[in-house]
Amino acid sequence: MKTHEVLIEPGRAERHYWSDLWRNRELLYILSMRDVSVRYKQTALGTAWGLIRPLTTMLIMVFVFSKIAKLPADPGVPYPLMVLGGITVWTFFSTAFTQISNSVTLNSNLVTKVYFPRLIMPISSVAVSFLDFLVSLGLFILLAIWYRFIPDWHLVLVPVFVVLAALAAFAFGLFFAVINVRFRDIGQLIPFIVQVGFYACPIAYSSRLVSKESWYPLYILNPLVGIIDGFRWALLGEKAYFNPDSLIASVIIVGICLSLSLYFFRKRENTFVDDI
Repeated sequence: MKTHEVLIEPGRAERHYWSDLWRNRELLYILSMRDVSVRYKQTALGTAWGLIRPLTTMLIMVFVFSKIAKLPADPGVPYPLMVLGGITVWTFFSTAFTQISNSVTLNSNLVTKVYFPRLIMPISSVAVSFLDFLVSLGLFILLAIWYRFIPDWHLVLVPVFVVLAALAAFAFGLFFAVINVRFRDIGQLIPFIVQVGFYACPIAYSSRLVSKESWYPLYILNPLVGIIDGFRWALLGEKAYFNPDSLIASVIIVGICLSLSLYFFRKRENTFVDDI
């Protein structure tokens, strides 16, 4: 077993933070596997819940928004495929965002007893959401086969939008992770933010429906708009609506917010022990 010494001295953590993060990659793996096992421990269906949730959500949304509200899908795209594409990437983001926001408080026993780069906690918490994402993506593939929908070269861009969704989750989740340590009622606010975001993003509808509205430039300032539209475009090809301007806005906003959140997290992580 490999061992190494941790020398605690003034300023060392700042100078060697990222190397310490890499050195503790085994801890990152252990925490990730623990979160996955805890998520499905003593459940009768196990990871099948990752299939049941998006499938049930898709069926309800298709019935409500397509059959009752009569919202159209993008031309040439089956409505269930359009909705499931949006659900897949949104669920990945929302689950990762929620897990990251609660990562420090859920690992408070480690924070108060052991020294390690605190950024390991939010990074490890993404494992569960990524596993659910893979299951949901598998469901999308099966549904595409059912509809005989053949993807094109855009499919190679799927990882780009998955990475963007993960970065967006970190950009907003790290900020709430810090605030949640000091003010625990933030934990009650996070599910509400996720619920509002679900309807504010183009999941059950296509952004094509609002592209001609005067407030569309404000609409694409929601960084998830470009990510969701881009992800669907990567899965469904040119038939899915996608405005490159929304992606540019998403990259800029996520980049700025991620930089600020990382700075805020690093600045406040030494106070976590006192607040917990």
